[in-house]
Amino acid sequence: MLRTAGLTKRFGGLTAVDSVDFRLREGELCSLIGPNGAGKTTFFDLLTGTLEPTAGSIELRRDDEWQSLTDASPAEVAQAGIHRSYQITNVFPERTVLENVRVAGQAAGPNAWKGWRNTDTFETHIEEAHRVLDRVGLDSLADRPASALSHGEKRQLEVGIALAGDPDVLLLDEPNAGVSSESVDDIIDLIADVARDHAVLLVEHNMDIVMNVSDRIVVLNQGAVIADDEPAAVRDDPAVQRAYLGGYGEEKGSPAQGGGEDDGSPARAGGEDDGSPARAGGEDDGSPAQGGGEDEGSPAQGGGEDNQEGDVEGSA
Repeated sequence: MLRTAGLTKRFGGLTAVDSVDFRLREGELCSLIGPNGAGKTTFFDLLTGTLEPTAGSIELRRDDEWQSLTDASPAEVAQAGIHRSYQITNVFPERTVLENVRVAGQAAGPNAWKGWRNTDTFETHIEEAHRVLDRVGLDSLADRPASALSHGEKRQLEVGIALAGDPDVLLLDEPNAGVSSESVDDIIDLIADVARDHAVLLVEHNMDIVMNVSDRIVVLNQGAVIADDEPAAVRDDPAVQRAYLGGYGEEKGSPAQGGGEDDGSPARAGGEDDGSPARAGGEDDGSPAQGGGEDEGSPAQGGGEDNQEGDVEGSA
């Protein structure tokens, strides 16, 4: 449902995303992994219109026709059907849980904004918000201010905000970042549930989660795709082992190429929280994978202040 061709982003002399050809199939959960600085967040920013490509194209398939999103704004991308969650929790902290989701659903509609209208009259959007909150497990907290939620509940709310408006594609950027071990299973179950009726592109650093939930894994390194395959094949790929996985998979019978303890997670060789040394200069920017199939992608509707009250998740 979503595809890119030759997608490239340069910042001066730094190539953050390097000529990436990528496809996301309908109904597929594809994970995007790679070391810190690989280009994952930049790739998300390109797909959602936050950044303009230096070269290449982005297209979304709707009603059996391909629609170009290469030059689309974030609002145009969201209305086209691609929604996104963020590494850093983005919610309206003083608004209720229900209002956060209701506004996101309202924003997705072409004629939803009408001035001087009582919000209680938005029955359709309110009903949809309750359905979304029930799905993400927060309907019992609908009237609570978002600031009163636990960190794990805020991450669930962000997924709910991304679901509002019934997108075709969801881009989930580290939904488990900063979540307590007690809440991780809830987030994993939510991702698996969402993937039943949406195409999902997931950035996640917990390799056990990635290996268990993904239909396909794309690996970025220095802005380029170095692997695109089923989880088992990616885990055993020597190039991926060298670039990112470290000791992951050794105890599962797959040779580890590189340092790090065999703890089932990527070796963390210095640098930021991405599990691998950071490239000199630049943000954590990269690019998606080549892969066959129909394409799908998803940024999040805007709407939400950048609420960073202790919720900084790290960089992708």
